Order: sequence, then C-alpha cells, then structure tokens
Amino acid sequence: MAQPAQFGIEDVLFKQGLLTANQLSSIKLEAINSGQSAEQIIESHQLVPPAKMAAARSQLLGVPFINLEGKAISPEVLNYIPEAVARRYRLVPFDRKADKLFVAMADPLDLQVIQFIEKKSGLFVKPYLAVPEDILKAVSDQYSQNLTSEVTSALKEVNSMQAPHQETPEEKAEVLKEAPVANIITQLLEYAVKSHASDIHIEPLEDKTRVRYRIDGILHEKVILPRGVHEAVISRIKILSNLKIEEKRLPQDGRFSYTSGKSVFDLRVSTVPTIYGEKVVMRLLPKSTVAPTLQELGLRGVALKNLEFQITRPHGIILICGPTGSGKTTTLYSILTKLSTTKVNLVTIEDPVEYQIPGANQVQANPQIGLTFAQALRSFLRQDPNVILVGEIRDAETADLAIQAALTGHEVFSTLHTNTASGALPRLLDMGMEPFLLASSINAVVGQRILRKVCQTCKAPFTPPPEVADNIRKVLGNLVPANKPITLYKGVGCASCGHVGYSGRIGIFEALIVTPKIMKMILERTSAQEIETEAISEGMITLKQDGYLKALEGVTTLEEVLRVAED
Repeated sequence: MAQPAQFGIEDVLFKQGLLTANQLSSIKLEAINSGQSAEQIIESHQLVPPAKMAAARSQLLGVPFINLEGKAISPEVLNYIPEAVARRYRLVPFDRKADKLFVAMADPLDLQVIQFIEKKSGLFVKPYLAVPEDILKAVSDQYSQNLTSEVTSALKEVNSMQAPHQETPEEKAEVLKEAPVANIITQLLEYAVKSHASDIHIEPLEDKTRVRYRIDGILHEKVILPRGVHEAVISRIKILSNLKIEEKRLPQDGRFSYTSGKSVFDLRVSTVPTIYGEKVVMRLLPKSTVAPTLQELGLRGVALKNLEFQITRPHGIILICGPTGSGKTTTLYSILTKLSTTKVNLVTIEDPVEYQIPGANQVQANPQIGLTFAQALRSFLRQDPNVILVGEIRDAETADLAIQAALTGHEVFSTLHTNTASGALPRLLDMGMEPFLLASSINAVVGQRILRKVCQTCKAPFTPPPEVADNIRKVLGNLVPANKPITLYKGVGCASCGHVGYSGRIGIFEALIVTPKIMKMILERTSAQEIETEAISEGMITLKQDGYLKALEGVTTLEEVLRVAED
C-alpha cells in the first residue's frame, strides 16, 4: 500500500484543493529542515480540518474512510469488541454483514490488532480509517448506553417466548415485566433525561430498529437495536402506558410517569402501525418544571414591553402564532403563570394539559365524549372567568366563541398555526370571522420560532464574509450602527455540548400590536404583507431581525436563524 517516497499526504491535500501551492512548498521545506513529517506540520499549523486530513490519509493508504459523526451502532455489533479494547486501540466496530465485521480504526494498517479482533470475533475484519477523536467519542457515546448485555439477554428471552402454545396477553405481560427488556427501556429513558431530549422515536426498519432522540429541536440517531427485540420493547412500553398489547393495527395513545433521581417525568406515548411494525414516539414532560419568564424565553425590548402592557388589559384576545414545535404553549404558560393569582379566576381547555399552572382550573379536551374546545368554552362563560386559555383555535366555531368571550369582558389567550404574526388576521377572516368583530377584539398577535443557542463553553467569534455582513446590515437597517464591524459566533464543539456546537434553546419573536391604523386595515381586509409593512413602520421588529440581533450578540448562529425564520 505504500506510496512512492516523493508522494505524500501534502500532495493529496494539494490535489484536493485543500492546500495552496505556497503552503505545499512551505510544508516540504519545513519537513526537510525540521525532520518532522508533513502530516505533523499540517496538524501543528491547523491548515486542514481533522476530517479532511483523515479522508486524505485514507486515500493515500488505499483504505476507505468513515465519518462516525451522528452514526448509531447496534449493541450486537459493539458486543464483538469490549469497550476496554476499543478505547485502548482507538477503534470501534460499526457494522456487520454476513461474515464481515466493519471496524473504524485510527490505524487501519495495524495487522496485529486486526488479527486479534478476527480471532476474538470469528469474523473477517474490514478496516476503515476514521478521525481518532471521532472514534473515542463514538466509544464513549455508544458503549455508555450499556445496552449490549441487555440486548443479548433480551434476544434469548424473546426466543424463549416463542413457545409452541399461544400465550395470552396476561402471560406475555408477566414475562415482559422482567429484565432485561425492562432494562433496555430504562437505559433509553435515562439517556433521554441525561441529554435533555424532548422526544424519543422508536422506529422499526426492514432489518433493524433505530432509536432517535429530539435534542434541542433536532433528531439524532443514537441507538440501533436488533429487529428481534422490537416487539418485546414495544409491548413493554404498552404495558407501562396501559395500552392494548394485542392491538397492532390501530394507533393508540397513552401515558406513564418515570422517575430519574429527584426528577419526575410525565411521558406521553403514541403508537402508529407502519409496514415494518409499530412505531412509538414518547414525549418527555418534566412535572416539576417551572414555566420560564418571558425574558428567559428570549422576549426583550419593544416586543416585551408591548406584550407586558397588553397582558394587563382586562379584556381582548392575545394570539401566539407559529408552526408546530415553535414553543407557543411554553409562551402561553409563561404568561398565565404571571397572571395566576388568588384574585383571578383562570380557566384553560387544552389538548393535552402539558404543565400544571398553580391556581388555574385546567381542563383536558376529550372530543370522543363531546368535550371539544368549543363546548368547554361555552361552559367556561358560565364559570365567572377572568382569564381564559383556549389551547388552539382550530375551527370557526372556537374562533367565534373566543371573540364573543373577549367582547364580553374576558381576557382570552390562544394559539394559531400561521407562519407570521400578520398572517393570523387574514386567517381568521378566511374562517368567516367578521372584520369589525376581529378589529375590536384582538389586542396583539405574537409570532415566534425556537432555535438552538450557541454552546457558551466552546463559543468562538469570527468575521463573516463581506456578502454576509452586507445582508445583515440590509435586514437590520438602522438597528445596527453603519460603522460597527460585524462579528458572528459559532460553537467549535466540546464535551459540554456533545461536540455539536449548540446547547439549549431560545425563542425569537415578533409582537404585532393592533393599533388604530391596523384596525382600519383589518376592516378593509388588507393582505398580511401590507399589515406587516404597517406594523414594521410602527416599530415592530420581525422574527428575522430579532434572530439576527441574537446572532450578533453571540446567543445563536446565523444558520439557525435562517433555518427557522427564512421565508
């Protein structure tokens, strides 16, 4: 595999356009003068990213390169090589096909280690080259799941359950209450708690089951389970959620509680039949979580001042808008926690009730028995309320009742699925609401998105290209001084953020206040674009502008803002 002496890694990098001609000659000269290898010189000067360096090295050696970032590995595969061996020799098995074991190695030419693995596993090793840091991170992440022994035992357990006689659901339930299937669920839940995940997806594929976690709004594939344990894992979750084990053709919904240390979580469980089996999604809701303040959510400046004023008004509607998963419910809870006192009768109709508000009368919607948002809203008006929360305006009937409640002296809060604050008003008109009723009942509309924050531990400043800086100045206008240099920030990646560069989330907001001019525009059925233009002229900061300001402050990145707020 050896290349000619005159052809080294620096030449490969030059051919790939990662080194300039000047850099190439400097490296060769320094190598002659210092006695160091070209690879050592390139690494010491940080001329090429580690992943690009490893890919070039793999080309030079004639060994395939594997990028381990974000790759989940089956516990069955990990079982072939103990963690101590993997860590010591900087290698990790990542796949197996027939009699071949695919292994990522820092040194794929170490024949002695390859022979050792082949003897231990009884399989032919196919070596791949990977970045050493990525290998060690994969070893830490994948082996830390501690699922290898549980999966092996669970497979034996599942095989033992294939008895000749047909088991009843009760008999199967008794078997499934025992470890190790229960341990697999516990490990999956513990990892979700440790990584602050909001959802766990357990998805059957053709030849395996993958487990993905939604962390800071992004799905990450973290665990691969063998197909053989899928049914047992799903059945165990169904037992915990009081769902029907034998019903696999219809979607089911349930919930259960889970305690981790001093924290208690309420898990909402949803099952859906797919062509490969049942998929389960579990949403984790911390029971003890106190709603954050509006400032902690990311509201500030004019938007915060205007919204706090509108909240104190005794009647009218305040709408929170945005797509699914944009944090609307959290914002509502923050507002209601602020309003909930002994002097106020606060009633809510939600589907589902996600958090408990001290002092509030919260009602869970149940359409199957006729308890819809509209039906509950009618009942609320006979309950002498001061503040009413309607989880979501889904139809014309709910919208009409919310408007009537606001016009009869109640303060109403609700959510609406629109992309912008200005889009909420035409949407309600499209539902058949009368313009004069809307104009006199809506106080404010808040548009929002939720995005990831830059990890504060590994945050690093950088100067963006001129075209990016020009775009920022164009979007922000007079919100940023003309002569101020533009500096942005990014997360380099560290142990604190799991090497992704982001940690935690924050909201970006736009608060549209219904002023006399906007009331007139509603009466004239003006378009959303014209309403937004008028609101901006009256001082409203848009979602994109709020995001750009947070990017300049180092709270988030420009990529995150464009990901969630780009039109």
